Amino acid sequence: MSETKKARVVVGMSGGVDSSATAALLLEQGYDVVGITLKLWPQDCVSRAEDKCCGPQAVMDARSVCHKLGIPYYLIDEAEDFQKQVIQYFVDEYKAGRTPNPCVMCNERLKFGNLIDRARQLGGDFIATGHYARVEHGSNGTRTLLKRGRDLKKDQSYFLFSLKQEQLARSIMPLGELTKSDSREVARSACLKTADKEESMEICFVPDKDYGKFLTQAKLVEKHRGEIVNLQGQVLGHHDGIEFFTIGQRKGLLISHPTPLYVIDLDAATNRVIVGDDSALDRDEFNIERCNWIPFEAPPESLEVMAKIRYNHTGVNATVQPRSDGTARVKLHIPQRAITPGQACVLYQDDLVVGGGWITR
Repeated sequence: MSETKKARVVVGMSGGVDSSATAALLLEQGYDVVGITLKLWPQDCVSRAEDKCCGPQAVMDARSVCHKLGIPYYLIDEAEDFQKQVIQYFVDEYKAGRTPNPCVMCNERLKFGNLIDRARQLGGDFIATGHYARVEHGSNGTRTLLKRGRDLKKDQSYFLFSLKQEQLARSIMPLGELTKSDSREVARSACLKTADKEESMEICFVPDKDYGKFLTQAKLVEKHRGEIVNLQGQVLGHHDGIEFFTIGQRKGLLISHPTPLYVIDLDAATNRVIVGDDSALDRDEFNIERCNWIPFEAPPESLEVMAKIRYNHTGVNATVQPRSDGTARVKLHIPQRAITPGQACVLYQDDLVVGGGWITR
């Protein structure tokens, strides 16, 4: 690239403060910045979640920010791919008795998949997002690394563990060095309307955090009666479908028992919810599949890591033994509660994201 030509960065604009601050920072740093919003929502989602990142208000805010910064703005319809790649995955996982993580899938397939494709069409050299994580680009053929954001309270590296080298190499995440209040100050200094906008913490297409209601109202799952059984197979009650339960759940069982009962497992083949007492939730070994390794092409025979079994998990020391088929065995040094099939297990060494995989049954 010639010295006179600025690198073009296409910023994924969600209409929130983080992507707004990202665009403002990159413009300040001398990049040629373009804003894009991927319209991901299915049409019926608009009326149910118009204030979320999948709503029309987000588009209006993103367009306003780009206008204020004086950069081009594009709105691109990716709803069909979102339906196939994210929502259908979400439904299929629940039907299989697993608990999905749609944010990881959306990042891998849409935000760092389709967005990179769109950036190429616009002559973009990089894409940028408002994630609180750090990307360290390699030189002379070395690999691009992913690290936790400096602000550990906002760190989002967990949701990015499945990104491949070609995706990371084309990505910039300027908020990785900042705190949330820093990002708001960046937006405020640029006089952007999103500077004080409240952030959304829920799954963008599920209003009120009620995924069961979403599945039934969108006619993605129909209620189907099944048995609630204990670990010995004794029938204790009935339910409307395993899709409405997750490992560790206590509420919603609607059965009377002298001691508290929790969901221990879900059997998709028999449509059974298996329950037991609190102690049955503790485990220290499990398998992960579809592993992605970031610092190396092929992992060593054994790794000492800190494993996070869900996003809000503090992490626990673990020994991981990768296998040649893309799976790995994870041995936790301290047993953990409610290790849930379908969730991502992300592996760290200090701030470095070593990789991770999907927890299997």
